[in-house]
Amino acid sequence: MAVVTSALGVVAIFLPRIKRRIELSRAKHRSLTGHSKIAKRVARLVPGYAYGPEKFFDSDQAPAEVVARRKQGFERLATLLRERCPKSIALTEQARDGISDLQFTGVYRVPFQFSPYCREHLKIGSFVESTGGVTVQDLDGNSYYDLTGSYGVNVFGIDFYKDCIREGATRAEALGPVLGFYHRCVAANVERLRGISRLDEVSFHMSGTEAVMQAVRLARYHTGRTHLVRFCGAYHGWWEDVQPGPGNPLSPRHTYTLKDMAPAALNVLRTRKDIACVLVNPLQALHPNSPAPGDSTLVDSGRKAKFDREAYTAWLKDLQRVCTERGIVLILDEVFVGFRLAARGAQEYFGIQADMVTYGKTIAGGLPVGVLCGRRDLMCRFKKDRPADICFARGTFNSHPYVMTSMQVFLERAESSDVLRLYENLDAIWNERAERMNAALAKENLPARVVNLSTIWTVVYDEPSRYNWMFQFYLRAHELALSWVGTGRFIFSLNYTEQEFDEVMRRFVLAGRAMVEDGWWFQDSSLTNKSIRRGLLREILQHRFGR
Repeated sequence: MAVVTSALGVVAIFLPRIKRRIELSRAKHRSLTGHSKIAKRVARLVPGYAYGPEKFFDSDQAPAEVVARRKQGFERLATLLRERCPKSIALTEQARDGISDLQFTGVYRVPFQFSPYCREHLKIGSFVESTGGVTVQDLDGNSYYDLTGSYGVNVFGIDFYKDCIREGATRAEALGPVLGFYHRCVAANVERLRGISRLDEVSFHMSGTEAVMQAVRLARYHTGRTHLVRFCGAYHGWWEDVQPGPGNPLSPRHTYTLKDMAPAALNVLRTRKDIACVLVNPLQALHPNSPAPGDSTLVDSGRKAKFDREAYTAWLKDLQRVCTERGIVLILDEVFVGFRLAARGAQEYFGIQADMVTYGKTIAGGLPVGVLCGRRDLMCRFKKDRPADICFARGTFNSHPYVMTSMQVFLERAESSDVLRLYENLDAIWNERAERMNAALAKENLPARVVNLSTIWTVVYDEPSRYNWMFQFYLRAHELALSWVGTGRFIFSLNYTEQEFDEVMRRFVLAGRAMVEDGWWFQDSSLTNKSIRRGLLREILQHRFGR
């Protein structure tokens, strides 16, 4: 009897822990993206190998005639890019050996099996000379329609930011790059940011990553709790706690990665006592539970994206309610989407109020910055009743005069009638443009379509293929400027006119036609996304075990 009683006592002690562990597991996404430790182990097992000249063109067992078309098209494309951009390519080749970022982006522009042969023959220039309107010019004088959006900086058009920096430099000239003291514009910036964020206090940082780091530190400091919650696939910078899985040499110890838009995730927030804060990147509304799409992982046609504003708004409101009930700090990371969705950002667009908000990218008028706005009780870095208990955070270049004056110009002009007019019917305009693009693609029977969150677009593919990643090179050949992730993300500036967009759409369709003519979108009933993934798995296992 004593043994039974003892056993029951042990069960009673461990049962709540087991229950919480099961609830946490249910709140994680079923994919590897939701299980960072397993994803890291799997990543270490994938062997490095590359396709030779034959396998490169025939990884899907296409007919000989299709393979021949691919080879001819590839050679034409390589020749075109090489002859059009000799100066841009030459400087890129010269500089690559000393620029780590160029080496990384060059290797991971396409799936790794295709990468060496592609880098050898399809040369891309990474240096540009000038910009104007919605175009960018390379060192050879070629003009491209800009679909990069400068990784989110370029919301209102590049000329807008040139003016911000020019005027900002004039305002800061008398003081110069003096650090420690504040330029008088800082006070004005703070007032405007308080109005935009509807929060009490502001701190300035050198990057969006730094702003997020400080938000999390302060949330932990004031709640006395250890863990942060991020949602599956969301990006919040490159530091350890917010980047689980491959890409991070260390596994986060105090991070829960939960399933986005899921009741099970809310249940974890309701029941655990160690959660200090929840991080939300509104960009995940476009591809919930998936990382930012890039062509380096485009091994088949499995990329998915869908934006449902009503559903995502309901999710954020539920999340805000639970966080308030549990005393969990809700941090909205608007470093990427800030000022792109609405004049007051994602808070206005989705109708919520966060406890802390981070901004970056565009807000300094084109210069580097991170901004944290928060409730007064959360922003304090010390405790009055315990003078030795502080949460220290300072940066040598925080509130740099030239950054602050450019920010002042940006915030002033963001309130102007010309800029506010760009937000009128913003969703309707860009949703209609996406519909027109998809109609044009469908008319040509092209197996690609676009999905958008306002001016942020991604391309998804309707037919199974191993060569969707080639589309980025045809788009470049038709003088559309893309970021290194290829067709994973296009970012339009809000100042695109109808005529400019129509020209982008025309070139987009022409690039798709060329993809078909050159055999890259070959279709066969035996080729499915599942068969592609199974074939890749067999291939990886063969190389892993030397068979």
